[in-house]
Amino acid sequence: MRRKLTATIGSMAMLATLAACGGSGSDNSSKDPADRDDTLTVWLMNDAESTWPELVKDVNAQFKKKYPKVNVKVQFQQWGDKAKKLDTALGGSKFPDVVELGNTETMTYILNGALAEIDEKKYDNSDTWIQGLKDTCTFEGQMYCVPYYAGARVAVMNTEMFEKSTGSKELPETEDDLKKALKKVEQEYGSDRAFSALYLPGKYWYAAMSYVAGYGGQIAEFDEGAKEWKGSLSKPEARKGIQHYVDLVKDWNNADKTKDEQDHANVMANGKAAVIYGNGWEAESVVKGESGNPKMEGKVGIAGMPGPNGKPLPSFIGGSDLAVIEKSNVKDLGEEWISLFTSEKSMKVLSAKNILPNNTKQLEPLQKDPKTAPIANAVPDAWFTPIAPGWTAVEKQLVLENMLLEIVRGGSVESATKKADAKINELINTEA
Repeated sequence: MRRKLTATIGSMAMLATLAACGGSGSDNSSKDPADRDDTLTVWLMNDAESTWPELVKDVNAQFKKKYPKVNVKVQFQQWGDKAKKLDTALGGSKFPDVVELGNTETMTYILNGALAEIDEKKYDNSDTWIQGLKDTCTFEGQMYCVPYYAGARVAVMNTEMFEKSTGSKELPETEDDLKKALKKVEQEYGSDRAFSALYLPGKYWYAAMSYVAGYGGQIAEFDEGAKEWKGSLSKPEARKGIQHYVDLVKDWNNADKTKDEQDHANVMANGKAAVIYGNGWEAESVVKGESGNPKMEGKVGIAGMPGPNGKPLPSFIGGSDLAVIEKSNVKDLGEEWISLFTSEKSMKVLSAKNILPNNTKQLEPLQKDPKTAPIANAVPDAWFTPIAPGWTAVEKQLVLENMLLEIVRGGSVESATKKADAKINELINTEA
């Protein structure tokens, strides 16, 4: 499969060291497994270290049984600087053999030739992989990464506050009823000026774009005639969604409206919010996270978030993929490690932690369990960012965050969306 390689500085740097090796020297794939003495370097995000470390340990133990002399180095990364570190590593001679990528990152690395092709038949439940994740690994009919886990956003709520204020621990199913309930919560706890019944940060673009999707809008659309992507935030449907979101921020967020969502679980943990809109696993972070509050144990619940026009709010389908680096000399070991880490057995471990597995077969039980149904049922109708060559550049340059910030600070939706579309058009069709 021939990929379109753009001769940017970044992509050329990644490709310049094809003779180099991420693990060991020569290709030892023909050796007896017991005699392999390579090094396999795996980059996983810190979520695995904090939330399912036992899975990492178990998979490494399974791998060690077959390859007793192979040295597996699992190195945990932070989302904030992972992309920069990876780009630098790929331009040199010391790089991971296996890397976890957020599902909005994959297309850039596919297009610049950084990822090796994979054979999906080697992986458990590949015939039922969640389509939204599979799509992020696919280019021109070939796959370049393996779906790892899925994520969907839901309402995370303080059930104690709701019960005291409204008499019910349940989140209302429509937005109109939710606003009525939030008003009661605000009346009960609003003496604290820092308290927000619904805490929505102004720069939270994943949430804002969910409201865009709720009105039938999109961030960008592919023009079949011109064969290119074009920003579509200026279209009426998208503007309605953005205005709806900003109105909610201004009406309910009593804290700093110019922030993003990175610490919203901490805001709830500190008793400063009754509802946030976040990933399902953030309910646990409110209680047990690094800045969690153990006193919140048993007081945090999740529910589907009501959206515009009496319908549920469409969720962004988040998640991660795992890929083998093209210039690794131990690609076969990388593939095998990934196959163990994404096996049905491994997905069962994630499911037990209310993390959505990579396949619909194992998703089904979570759709029936009241504890996980709000998250699991959000997957089939979820939206995703444009699968375009320059999408990563759009994210890196904070195009959506800057647009929202301008509006929250008093700018017009019309002006801000025009600027955002112009910037998207500048970036989205060129490989980042």
